[in-house]
Order: sequence, then structure tokens, then C-alpha cells
Amino acid sequence: MNRGFSLGDRTLDHLRALVDAPDVEGTRYELIELVGRGGMGSVWRARDRLLERDVALKVLNLAEPEAAAAADPAQGPRPAEVRGARIVQEAQVLARLEHPGIVPVHDAGVLPDGRAFACMKFVRGKRLDELVSAGLSESERLSIFSRIAESVAFAHSRGVLHLDLKPANIMVGEFGEVLVLDWGLARLEHRPQKGVRAGTLGFMAPEQERAAADLDARADVFALGRVLASLELGGREIAAIVARATRERREERYGSAMELHSDVQAFLSNERVRALREGPAARLARFGRKYRAALWLVGAYALMRVGFELFRLWRESGNS
Repeated sequence: MNRGFSLGDRTLDHLRALVDAPDVEGTRYELIELVGRGGMGSVWRARDRLLERDVALKVLNLAEPEAAAAADPAQGPRPAEVRGARIVQEAQVLARLEHPGIVPVHDAGVLPDGRAFACMKFVRGKRLDELVSAGLSESERLSIFSRIAESVAFAHSRGVLHLDLKPANIMVGEFGEVLVLDWGLARLEHRPQKGVRAGTLGFMAPEQERAAADLDARADVFALGRVLASLELGGREIAAIVARATRERREERYGSAMELHSDVQAFLSNERVRALREGPAARLARFGRKYRAALWLVGAYALMRVGFELFRLWRESGNS
């Protein structure tokens, strides 16, 4: 009797990687290892032999046999062609976004096996969701979020929407650099497109889930609010900032990523957070937090003076 056998998940993943490995023969790149795989493509760590540095190669996945068989040229581009175009589009978007918080692209094109690729900086570090679960301090989380919002605001200033912001697409490097990754769904803000529902559930704005054609910066503001909520921070101010960023109606959200960033900075500086109505008691409490050190020194000085006066009066009463 023949006994059946099964391969472990790690073995299957290794075999799948071998089959799906891109053909880089004749290029300047040498594959080292598979570092990630998504629905559209896989990311490989590779060696750029010309410049002698490690790079990240994002390569279109091999077409599924069923999808290839079902594709009809008369009905427009095949799924693989669309996905390949997205990789090239991502490289073109990144090429216009030169910012320390956005991963730079070095090269793009087509490999010998016909698959589109983009070559980017290889980032060593951890994803934001991994760092949060590892126990980042509250101030470190807010500092990282501020830098994320700055990068997104820069992209918006160049007319580019990310549309897939989430902790898994934020990388914090070994030396504290914060990089926004995966711009595969990015589009130009002022070029309405035929509605396509794409993004990540839980981070997509309501209008993005409805596949609205006229998305604007407030879709990314919504996602930034969700990212801020995922950082597990307490306090009325942060809750108010999250609530405003993630309003159902985009007209009620922050108008831009920079406005959201400014409110977070106001919280960090113990200034008034515009998302929160502040009564006299809350204003007094914030004043106390902001000038805690100065108030402590004034209080200590006043206590010392009172003590000195009491001691002087006691001396005088003893000598009379």
C-alpha cells in the first residue's frame, strides 16, 4: 500500500519561490533571496553587480494558468499586462517623489522572461506593525507617525495619492529612518480615473470602498487616521485627532495630511489640538503640562521662601 506524504509549508514556499524566480540572466542583477510576495508581484533582495550594492527587485508574478487561458485579447489588456503596467507606474511615481521618507527607485524595465520589474533601495529594518507589537514608547510612535504624515504630505504636494497606507507599508530602518513603501496603487490626484475598488479593508476611506473616481488627499488622511489608531495611544487629544481624520464624510476630515500632522505636533508640544473642543479645565491642565518644570521651580522657590519666613518669625519670637 502506498503511503501518502505531504510537504511542509516552508518546503512548499521554497519550491514556489524556485518556480517563480525571475530570470535575471544577462542583467546587472543577481538574485539573493525572496523577501515578500503579494497578489501583484514578489520582492527579491538582489545584488547590483555594477554598483556593488544590495537592491530590492519588485517583479511581476507569473501568470496563473487559468487566468492566462481565460484572457481574451478582444476584451482589452490581460491581467498580467495590467499588473505589469502597475509596476512600471509605481516606478514612475517614485521617480518624481524625491524625499527622505519615500523609498527611491533606481531602475525599471522588462526582464528576459518578459516580466516587468522595478529596482528600488533595499531597506533593512522592521515594519511599523512589528515595532508596535514589540513595545515602542508612546513618544517614539508619535514621532514615527509625524514623519509618515510629512512624507505623505510631500507626495500630495506633488499631486500623488498613495491609497494603500497601513502599518505593513511603513518601514523603520536600522538607524531610525522612516520610509513609506508600496506605491503600487498610487494615482495622480487631479486625474479622475474609472472607479476601481482597491486598497486594504480597515484603512480604505468610505469613498475609496465605493470605488469613487474623484479621490483626493482626504482618502489618504483617512488611512493616516487608521494608522494613528493602530499605534494604541491613549488620551482624549489623540482620540479626537483619530476621530476627525476618519470621519465618514470627507468634508468633515482634515483637509490635508499636513493639517493632521500639525495637530499631532500641537499635542506633542502641549499646544491646543484643533480637533478637540477645549474648556477652561482642559486649558488649565494643558497649561500645567506645558509649563510643568517652570511651575515646579516657582512652587519650590515659594515653599522655600515661606519656610525661611517662618523660621525668621520663630527666631524673632524666641528672642523677644
